[in-house]
Amino acid sequence: MVREYQSPVRVYKHPFELIIAAYNKRFPKCTLIPVFVDSEIINESQSQDGSILVIERRCTIDIDAPRLLKRIAGIDYLYFIQKNTLNRRERTLVIEVLNETFSNRVISSECCKYTVHPENEEWTCFEQTASLDVKSFFGFESMAEKIAMKQYASSIEKGKEIIQYHLTELEEEGIMFIPRWTPSSPSGVVPGNCVKDDKDHHTEIATTSADDKLDADYIRRYLGDLTPLQESCLIRLRQWLQETNKGKSPKDQHVLRFLIATDFNFDKSRELLCQSLTWRKQHQVDFLLDSWQRPQLLQDYYSGGWHHNDRDGRPLYILRLGHMDTKGLMRALTEEVLVQQAVAINEEGLRRCEENTALFGRPIWCWTCLVDLEGLNMRHLWRPGLKALLRIIEVVEANYPETLGRLLMLKAPRIFPVIWTLVSPLINENTRKKFLVYAASDYQGPGGLVDYIDQAFIPDFLGGECMCDIPDGGLVPKSLYRTAEELEMEDNRLLTDSIYKSASIFKGAPYEILIEIVEASSVITWDLDVSKGDVLFNIYHSKRAPQTPKKDTIGTHAFTSLGSVNPQLLDKNWVLGRDYSLVEKTLTCREGESAQGSHITRWPGYYILQWCFHSAPAASASSLSYVDDVLASLQVCTHKCKIMYYTEVLASQDIRGSMTSLESSHSGFSQLSVSTTLSSQSHASSTVSR
Repeated sequence: MVREYQSPVRVYKHPFELIIAAYNKRFPKCTLIPVFVDSEIINESQSQDGSILVIERRCTIDIDAPRLLKRIAGIDYLYFIQKNTLNRRERTLVIEVLNETFSNRVISSECCKYTVHPENEEWTCFEQTASLDVKSFFGFESMAEKIAMKQYASSIEKGKEIIQYHLTELEEEGIMFIPRWTPSSPSGVVPGNCVKDDKDHHTEIATTSADDKLDADYIRRYLGDLTPLQESCLIRLRQWLQETNKGKSPKDQHVLRFLIATDFNFDKSRELLCQSLTWRKQHQVDFLLDSWQRPQLLQDYYSGGWHHNDRDGRPLYILRLGHMDTKGLMRALTEEVLVQQAVAINEEGLRRCEENTALFGRPIWCWTCLVDLEGLNMRHLWRPGLKALLRIIEVVEANYPETLGRLLMLKAPRIFPVIWTLVSPLINENTRKKFLVYAASDYQGPGGLVDYIDQAFIPDFLGGECMCDIPDGGLVPKSLYRTAEELEMEDNRLLTDSIYKSASIFKGAPYEILIEIVEASSVITWDLDVSKGDVLFNIYHSKRAPQTPKKDTIGTHAFTSLGSVNPQLLDKNWVLGRDYSLVEKTLTCREGESAQGSHITRWPGYYILQWCFHSAPAASASSLSYVDDVLASLQVCTHKCKIMYYTEVLASQDIRGSMTSLESSHSGFSQLSVSTTLSSQSHASSTVSR
């Protein structure tokens, strides 16, 4: 397995020339790096005008490894080849390092770059990337990898300290300024091997744009103290998102939450974050705070709200659960509205964390929740109410990890253990550790509420003096309940009527939809997200109508949804090229990718959009595996592949201009507005974002 490292941008508030002078003082050896035993120059060359200097060194490293391992390997030191390319004209230094020892067993590479700060030419930026691939090492591959990563992480942490140490040395020597390089006359050329072409020795590092980079000071200020390897994981995941998701990317704090939740497992974090972004897009969560109006009944009877901050500066949310008529709220509003309310609370919490980070000048990326359980009774054990609570937990766990800093539950009644037994298996273990439960009046006095919330902000109903502007709750009048007919017609769609549809694809059972085209030159458009597994996407045309289950049609364009059983539209007796034809090249869509495309129809007839299973996806376990039928209704089956798609047909007269003007465009997790319907100004595409 290849281990990779990507540093944040480290900024030195000193000119480039002074930083390079400080860097060069570490050679031939540096007392601040005990493992760096020695180095010798094996090659040195300079361009004719003196602007480019290339130095190659052989460096000796005394790795901190068990003596037995060194004896088995038959070595005392490791040797690396370091190539430094200094471009005085461009003011850059590129450092490339490769291992010489065990190069047939281990591939270790590093690339560092010193450059001028893009916004202040008196400052210097530093970046580094590295990779390690231990192919074989006498049966000790895992140990060798751990030792190497530990040693590398230690040297990274010392990097800035070493530069600062040598800057101080230069200052003591009276060197406070070094002039920039200027072209010299031929007589001023420094002797040595000349470089004929500057380009031969000008090495570049492939990096993202300046806007994509994270500054080390920014990470410390807004995200907290991370280890070098944690910083690397954050930066790599952030870059992957920016490359894959050309549209709006999640904020750095939110990305970090997924990494923390998975103990900085890059692949697992990427998978979970990808699924969450798909969910956010499907339900237009990014627009929720601006577009959703809470029903008046929620405003009157939902006894919860934000209330100042805790002692750590975290936003404080108070929920008087015992005073809330969950059964009445569901009878009047449906489970979907309560789920939407929970999502809105979490979105508001994210916003408040950002505000508090700016206000207090330190990273605040989670909040505290205080739950008043006084009044909790058997009415709260109503099965649909528990089902709604478990569903809310599932949504929050999947999409808002590490947002809860602490949960204080006060005045727990005797029935609380029963409810906790039902709910706790669904809550992540790390989240459960943040729960503090107080019975009766145990929360009063030392060790109680005052340890977490300033006395001035303790609500009046908990014995404090602070007025709390939260509804008292109470029973919802039965006159506000929905009618029996309305309850019967209620469906289980999440949050809103999404413009997207979801489908599951099994091996050997493709998912197909039928579109009937009456007029040639109509345009079939689609927007596809692959949330799990890899799929193949095909478009077929047939003059014959496939045998399909009877469904209602929409206008002249019939869309037939085949449900979870995925019946075949393409008759097995049909012959490709005779009974039907492939009209678009097969498109391969990988897990986490989005595809937006269009097809200009050449003939009227029947078009079949088909998604097929392509490769075995990573298995994902459902968290819903407990508590009899209450939880069984929430079980999520594991499918081979899952997609989310939106498709529409544009009539030819609705497309303005020439058909040849339809150009391809790239995007990832495409952002369609709440009321999106592709209009006459729409552009068609046929691309996949990676």
